[in-house]
Amino acid sequence: MTNRDWYDDSDRRSAVEQAERMTRVGWKAIGAVTGLLGVALIGVVVVCLAVVAAMAYVVVAMP
Repeated sequence: MTNRDWYDDSDRRSAVEQAERMTRVGWKAIGAVTGLLGVALIGVVVVCLAVVAAMAYVVVAMP
């Protein structure tokens, strides 16, 4: 028999705590990647709008 009692579930408890920690890390990573993609998308939209404005200016400025 081991030194621990038969009802000792510290191994399971530590596994659950580790799984919960990894879940939190995973959600933080998902949030960070989603945020970066959102910022990149906003940047692309701003660049596209700047190009459209520049094209409109060129068209209007033509004699």
